[in-house]
Amino acid sequence: MKIVLDSPINKYYVQTLGMIFFPGEHFGENEELAPGEPLLSVRTVEEEGGIRAFATMSIDDKSESAEYFAEFIPERTAERTLKLAIGGAVLAAGGALLGYRPAWGMMIGVRPSKVASELLDAGNSKTRVKKILNSDYLVIPKKAALATNIAITEKNIIGAPSPKDCSVYISIPFCPTRCTYCSFVSYTSKRLLSLIPEYIEKLKTDIKANFDLIARLGLRVRTLYIGGGTPTILDARQLSDLLGYIASVTDVSALDEYTLEAGRPDTITEEKFKIAKEYGVTRVSVNPQSLCDDVLCTVGRSHTVDQFYEAYDIAKRSGIRTVNVDLIAGLPNDNFRMFSHTMDEIIRLDPENITVHTFCVKKSAEVLRQNSHIYSVRGGDAGKCVDYSQIKTDQAGYIPYYMYRQKNTVGNLENVGFSKPGYEGLYNIYMMEEIHSIFAAGAGAVGKLVDNTGDCCNKREIERLFHQKYPYEYLKEDRREAFAEAAVRFYTERGML
Repeated sequence: MKIVLDSPINKYYVQTLGMIFFPGEHFGENEELAPGEPLLSVRTVEEEGGIRAFATMSIDDKSESAEYFAEFIPERTAERTLKLAIGGAVLAAGGALLGYRPAWGMMIGVRPSKVASELLDAGNSKTRVKKILNSDYLVIPKKAALATNIAITEKNIIGAPSPKDCSVYISIPFCPTRCTYCSFVSYTSKRLLSLIPEYIEKLKTDIKANFDLIARLGLRVRTLYIGGGTPTILDARQLSDLLGYIASVTDVSALDEYTLEAGRPDTITEEKFKIAKEYGVTRVSVNPQSLCDDVLCTVGRSHTVDQFYEAYDIAKRSGIRTVNVDLIAGLPNDNFRMFSHTMDEIIRLDPENITVHTFCVKKSAEVLRQNSHIYSVRGGDAGKCVDYSQIKTDQAGYIPYYMYRQKNTVGNLENVGFSKPGYEGLYNIYMMEEIHSIFAAGAGAVGKLVDNTGDCCNKREIERLFHQKYPYEYLKEDRREAFAEAAVRFYTERGML
């Protein structure tokens, strides 16, 4: 996609708006427009009382133009006004060209509830916030209500964040097979899986270093999350070794939440969940993604629907407090009939958490090599599936408690976590809303140092600490001292010690 810009706005913002209508597009610097390549031109002018934006979107011999005026008001910055003007013009031009209205309007960020939260912080009522999202950001009413309700739920859970709080993330980046849609750093070959014993030993040294650093900074660990990959790819002895070591370096009984993202049903056994319960795990994920064997086969999941039921039964009988189940709407070869059956079955099973993701096409995913046309602006049945999940969870007494969005999601839709009251996944909220620092260990893991001493999310400074992406790189290089120095400097400079 080619962008022609005559405005002080960040070009990336305009590119992301363009991808609402042309998901999966690349942005080259070539002067010439390639055959079939979309073109988006944007121009802005500041007028008395506001900013007017002009947008033209074209593909092949079709073209549509639109303009949009955003008024200066005391409640929003000049930059926000500029973004609203451009967003309104691009949405109008793209909508006229393709006959498509995105449900989330011009909201392109990962955290839709952030804007709702900021509006609530500014003293707006719930009704007023929904109206602003609809009228200013062009979000359809049911999505505006969803963002607002989640923002209110998150505020009630978070309360007043303390600069002394933190969480810990531990990465197990290995899987039994790689799903065709996966973009995570996860590894499946025999050669790479043979690294697991050495990886665990290195991981333990980093876990110890993290908890020593946390103690040095005088912080309290609120939640601990072991993710992947598939953490339960570890055999029972390896899992016992890892969880036992964690219990030896921190008081797991003091955690508000301790998650083991078991994930793949074909890696779950009674022995592993007995070990998890013994070492204090309070939340597990058992993730079928779909309850249709044909769909599972299409996306490279090596387990069956029957294996999910067996794994779920193990999880419920384990005595672990909270069981989460992940589903994906809009998977290849899935449709509304099959997804609604999956949703009905999961509701019948009555887990404490249900997370419904929308199928997201990542550039590194195997599915793109199988079908380069899999990107979908309207998303097929995905919209109906997402709506159904939200209706059925509401009827069953679940509340939506956190949400995030990704680029190139079919239908430009959202991922939502639902919970029975009192069983919300706390780490998900803390991580997504950047409430406090996250100390991370393992290949592909990213730590976040968060200054939460400001008045609201906008004022938080964040510094990210990246571990090596690949396990073999992680095994070769030690970054503990560099991370410790960065953390001590971050907390000292901001007077947070």
